[in-house]
Amino acid sequence: MHPAWEEAIEGCLGYLATEKSHAVNTQLINRIALESFAAWMEKNQPATVPGGISKENLREFLRARRTERKLAPSSMKMIVVALRHFVAHLKREGLLEHDLLPALDLPRLNQNLPETLSEEDVGKLLAVELPETPLGLRDRALLEVLYASGLRAGELIGLRLENVLREEKLLRVIGKGNRERLVPVGEKALVALDRWLARGRPDLVKPKTGGEVFLNRRGGRLTTARIWQIVQETVQLAGIQKKIWPHLLRHSFATHLLSHGADLRAIQEMLGHASLATTQIYTHVDQARLKEVHRKFHPRA
Repeated sequence: MHPAWEEAIEGCLGYLATEKSHAVNTQLINRIALESFAAWMEKNQPATVPGGISKENLREFLRARRTERKLAPSSMKMIVVALRHFVAHLKREGLLEHDLLPALDLPRLNQNLPETLSEEDVGKLLAVELPETPLGLRDRALLEVLYASGLRAGELIGLRLENVLREEKLLRVIGKGNRERLVPVGEKALVALDRWLARGRPDLVKPKTGGEVFLNRRGGRLTTARIWQIVQETVQLAGIQKKIWPHLLRHSFATHLLSHGADLRAIQEMLGHASLATTQIYTHVDQARLKEVHRKFHPRA
């Protein structure tokens, strides 16, 4: 890659990481998109430096991505967002004279409602009898906390002992963009967590064990893949004939709160959504559920 492109991309990514607190995964997505654009420009417009890009360059690149790779609208949106960040950075640094943002309209996405579990299915999942072993106690606590607090798998992995505020019945969670929030946790989850911390975790601690709440059998930090496996194994034990993954418990957490009358702003805070618009999708989920109930049980539906 030409040094001018490399410098511009690194400057943009550095700004987003430090000033906008972009998460590591978001930084990686932006890097891949921008390096792909730079490679395309060097192949098709080799004499053009970052400050010389035009609306036509951007549109031709996006058209090429869409036709050659047959990318879904959601994937195209991530590329467009990265390019919007890039041209905004070039403008901010005085490298770009013209405003190119009008050429980068975000593609419209079909609104896919998140899947959720019924309260009955969640009850079956959490009613599975797990062994009274360190790993069994861990898995019980892990499942209870996932549903009780709506944590992302990555947030659960990063949960530390000092962030379990037992007396206040709260968890201090570090979410996307290193944003911190306090999330309530119910009594059943706290009881399971207490048992794991008192009777299970000490047996797995090794000399190099860190301060994470949940450990693997070797005393190290859990992975998201292992959390997936734990959920899948428990689903099989429960005899539930559905595909269930950790994030489904987060969706179910939010939907069940809403259906029982919780305030949308409170749900937003518990989920750690930066925008209320992200949380509002659960109102559509709840409406869809109500329509299904009406269709199924109303005599003239």
